[in-house]
Amino acid sequence: MRAKLVPELLRIMKSKEQIRNIGIIAHIDHGKTTLADSFLANSGLLSPSIVGKARALDYLEEEQLRGITIKSAIISLLHSKDEREFVINLVDTPGHVDFSGKVNRALRAIDGVIVVVDAVEEVMVQTETVTRQALQERVKPVLFINKIDRLINELRLTPGEIQAKLKHIVQEFNTLVELYAEEEYKGKWKVSVADGTVVFGSALHRWALSSDITKKKGTKFANILVRYREEKVSELAEIIPVHKAVLDMVLDHLPNPKQAQVFRIPRIWQGDLTDEVGTSMAMCDEKGPLVICVHKILQDPHAGRVATGRIFSGTIRVGVQAHSILANKNFRITQVSMFMGAQRKVIEEMSAGNIVALTGVGDVKVGETIIDQDHINRIVPFESIPYVSEPVMTIAVEPKLTRQLPELAEIIETLSIQDPNLVHSINQETGEVLLSGLGELHLEIAIKEIEKEGVEVITSKPLILYRETIGRRSPLVIGNDSEGYNEIKLIAEPLDEKSISLIAEKEITEKMDQRRMTKILIAKAKWSKGEAKSIMFLDDFGNVLVNKTYGVPFFSEAKDIIVASFKQAIQAGPLAQEHIRGVKIIIEDLELNHKAENRSPSQIIPMVRYAIFDAILKAKPVLLEPLYKIQVRIPTEFIGKVTSVLNKRRGQISHTDQKGHIVTITGTIPVSTALNLTTELRAETSGHAFYQTVFLNQWSLLSPKVSQEVIREIRSRRGLRELSDIENDVT
Repeated sequence: MRAKLVPELLRIMKSKEQIRNIGIIAHIDHGKTTLADSFLANSGLLSPSIVGKARALDYLEEEQLRGITIKSAIISLLHSKDEREFVINLVDTPGHVDFSGKVNRALRAIDGVIVVVDAVEEVMVQTETVTRQALQERVKPVLFINKIDRLINELRLTPGEIQAKLKHIVQEFNTLVELYAEEEYKGKWKVSVADGTVVFGSALHRWALSSDITKKKGTKFANILVRYREEKVSELAEIIPVHKAVLDMVLDHLPNPKQAQVFRIPRIWQGDLTDEVGTSMAMCDEKGPLVICVHKILQDPHAGRVATGRIFSGTIRVGVQAHSILANKNFRITQVSMFMGAQRKVIEEMSAGNIVALTGVGDVKVGETIIDQDHINRIVPFESIPYVSEPVMTIAVEPKLTRQLPELAEIIETLSIQDPNLVHSINQETGEVLLSGLGELHLEIAIKEIEKEGVEVITSKPLILYRETIGRRSPLVIGNDSEGYNEIKLIAEPLDEKSISLIAEKEITEKMDQRRMTKILIAKAKWSKGEAKSIMFLDDFGNVLVNKTYGVPFFSEAKDIIVASFKQAIQAGPLAQEHIRGVKIIIEDLELNHKAENRSPSQIIPMVRYAIFDAILKAKPVLLEPLYKIQVRIPTEFIGKVTSVLNKRRGQISHTDQKGHIVTITGTIPVSTALNLTTELRAETSGHAFYQTVFLNQWSLLSPKVSQEVIREIRSRRGLRELSDIENDVT
C-alpha cells in the first residue's frame, strides 16, 4: 500500500460529496471479485498481471481455495474524475446463496450497488435475490454486464446478436426493479445503456465500454471485435479500462452519503425525523449526535471484538464514551480504524458518511446502534437488519476431545455473532451442540472455521428443519392452572400468507411503532384496525399473539409471563416438536386470581402453554417442508434426464427458457431431496449441468403419506412416543 494513501483518503473523506459507499453484488461466479481486483490494481494495491487470479478481497483461505466470496470485505479506494478526487468505500459481498445474510448486513452500510451479470448466463436466481435485498434497503443499483469476451470467443455471436443479448439482460434487470422497488423508485432506478447506468465489458481482460466513453473517445463495439480478432485484447485495458468505466458510472449515478441519507434514513430508522437526531442523520452531519449502525463483527486475536459500522451522524474518536442501545451498556472506544481488505489501518477519527471499525465495544452484536453517552434514551435504534432466509438444515456437532466442549461452545457463539444466519442450540437430551444454517456449504464452512480454531469435531449427517402449522380454526379452548386459580380462553387460527411474509421478512417487527405496524397490516394484509392494534407479540416465523380482552385485572403484571409462555409453546409443535409457523393465537378471555402468589409464572406458564397446545391439536396440525427455488442450465439434449431427476426428487418445474442450445429449467425442490443432488445431476448429464438453489422462505404442505413417514422418523430420532391419533388427524 502506498504510504501516502491513508492520509490522502482521510483528507477527502471530510467532504461528503466526494464519498461513495458502494457494494458489488451478483450471482455466484459472475465476476464480482475479479472486478474488485481491477479496482485495486488501478489504486496500486495489486499487480495488474494477477487480476482475476489474486482474488485480493477473498482473504480467507477457504475463499481462495473455493474461488467464492464468503465474508464481505471492505476497502477504501481513490478515484479521479474530471480532475477531482473521490473516495469509494467498496464492499465486496458473497455471491453464494448460503452467505446471503452477509449481503443483507453489507447493504445497511452502503448507498449504491454495482450489480454484476454474466453476459452468457444472464440474470439468474441469486441475481434476483441480491437485487431484491438491495431495493428493500433503498440501495440504488447500476448494472455491469460482464464476460462479453465469452460472447465473442466462446459463442462467436455476431454484433447484432450481442446487442440483442445485452438488450435482453437490461430488460430482465429492469423487470426486477419493477417487481421489487418501492413505487417511488420503480421509474427512477431502472437502468439503460443510453443514460450511462449500464456498462458492459470483461473484468478478466480489464476493459469496459459505456455510452459516455463512446461519446468522449469514439470507441465503438466494432473496435473491440477487431482487437479480439487480432489478439490485441491487452490494448483495450489501456484504451477503455474497466475501472474507469465502472467507477465513473458509480460517481455519476450512485448517491453520495449526504444525498442517500435523505431517502434511506426514513426506510431503515423509525425515530422522529424532525428532532435533533433525525435531522442530523438526514443531513449526514459530522457535528451532530453520534449514531453508528453496526453491520459486521470480527474477532481479532489481538484486539478482541471489532465492530464495523456506518456512521450516520457525528464523529467517532478514540476515547469516546459510547453506549449500545440494545445491549444497554456503556464502553470506551479504544481504537478507531478503517479497513483495507484484510488489514485495519488505525486512525484518529472518522466522521459521518463513512464506514469505520471500532474496538473496545464490549459484546455488541450485528444490528446494534452505537451512540454517545450524552444521548442515552434520546435515540431510537435502527430497525433490525432483515435476512432473506431462516435456517433450514441442521447438524449435530461434538468435539473429538470431550474436554474441549466449552471451547467449542465459545467458538460457535462467536461464529453466530459474526453470521446471524448460523443458529446454534444445545440438545438438552444428548448434550450435543446443534448447528443450523442455510445449506450444506454454509455448514461445511462453519465446521472448517471451528477446526481452524483448534477444535476437531464429529458431525452428524445434515437434518432438515421442518415447520408445523394448522389447517383450520380451532374451537374455543379453555385452560386452567393446576389449582384452578386462573383461567384463559383462546383460539388458534391459520395466519394468511401475506401476514406471514410481512412478519417473517421483518417488514413489521416487534420493536416497530404500533401505529406504523397497524397501518401496514391494514393496508397490506387487510387486518381490522382493532385486531392489528391488539398484537401482543410476533416472531420471525410468522406467529402472532393477539389479545382481545379488555380491562382484565392484573393483566399488565401477567403480560410478560403470557408472552414468554407463547414463545415456549411455539418452539415445539405437537407433531414432531418442530417450530410452529404461521399461527395466530387469539386470547378471548382471561381471569387472574386477585392474590399475587396465585398468579405466579409457575402457574400461568403451563396454563397458557397447554391451552395453546390443545388449540393447535384441535386445528388440524400439519407439517411443512422447506422448498428451494432451483435453476438448472443444461444443453438441450439433457432436458429429459434433468426433468426425470427433479421429478424423482419431488421437484416441480415452473417454466423452461431456451436460448440457442442452452435450456434453463426453473422450479422448486424440497430441501430434503436436494441433498447430494450435485452427484446425480453430474452423472446424468456427464458434468454439463450447472444449477443453484436458493431458499426464499418457501414452505410446502407435505402429503399425508410423506408427512407420516417424516413425523415417525423425527419422533423416533428424538425418543418421543408414537402419536397415532395425531397421524390419523393428519390423514
